[in-house]
Amino acid sequence: MTQLDTPIQASFIGLGAMGGPMAATLARSGHLAGAWNRSSGRAEAWGRTHGTRVFATLAEVACAAPVVFLCVSRDADVLELVGSLLPHLVPGQIVIDCSTTAPQTARTAALRLRSAGVAFLDCPVSGGTEGAAAGTLTLFVGGDPATVERVRPLLASLGSRITHLGPTGQGQAAKAVNQLMLAGINQAVSEALAFAVAEKLPLPELIDALSHGAAASWFLAHRGPRMAERHYPLGFKMALHAKDLRICRDMAAQHGVQLPLAEMTLHHYDRLPGCAEQDLAALFELKRALFEKKSTG
Repeated sequence: MTQLDTPIQASFIGLGAMGGPMAATLARSGHLAGAWNRSSGRAEAWGRTHGTRVFATLAEVACAAPVVFLCVSRDADVLELVGSLLPHLVPGQIVIDCSTTAPQTARTAALRLRSAGVAFLDCPVSGGTEGAAAGTLTLFVGGDPATVERVRPLLASLGSRITHLGPTGQGQAAKAVNQLMLAGINQAVSEALAFAVAEKLPLPELIDALSHGAAASWFLAHRGPRMAERHYPLGFKMALHAKDLRICRDMAAQHGVQLPLAEMTLHHYDRLPGCAEQDLAALFELKRALFEKKSTG
């Protein structure tokens, strides 16, 4: 393989539920220089599983490749990592943040990096842990179009649909729209399937029928069967979705508007015992309980 044929390399920070399989996908495609996680034990276990280099320090992360991916849980983590990486980055490098944050966090990170000649893309993703593992995520990208083209091979290894939506922060704005819509879909699917249980309909057959009609959706096809089984392997934590909905609420407040759907979903998540660590499809349990209380009341 000549130098021209060598795939562009990237370092990856954050090996959680989404970041771990995303980094593994980059490794399989030959794009991963190595990974880092705040919890070294998790990083070492991940490295052994995937036969991939694990970095000991953020300085190593910054120096190992021209591109650095971030995939962490909180806005504060993104800004802290950018601050820690900044002394070790050089002009021409690119930081791609796949976390879900407020648009202003993306703009702040981009401004700090620009002072050192480092480019930044906000690139939140959708598609769950299944899409992360399969490399079929949807990517919402904000930032300079030329930078997007430079890293397109990396993005293409992670997702089947890459949409550039405008300048820095617009990727995160698009993800906020996605998360608000997801709240409504979760509400509709969980409530409708609880209603179906009360009507004594066979859920597997019903879900299959619904998935071929006007009510079809990714969420119904992928999370409906879990509701039917009342088994919720973690795909996306309620706590993280709640965090995203609070971002939506803050964004809407800037327009002087409230989001009833977001408020209702946040209220429902809070009513579920231990909701923070549960997959958001467990909302079905709250909806099902509504019918059970009526039938025994």
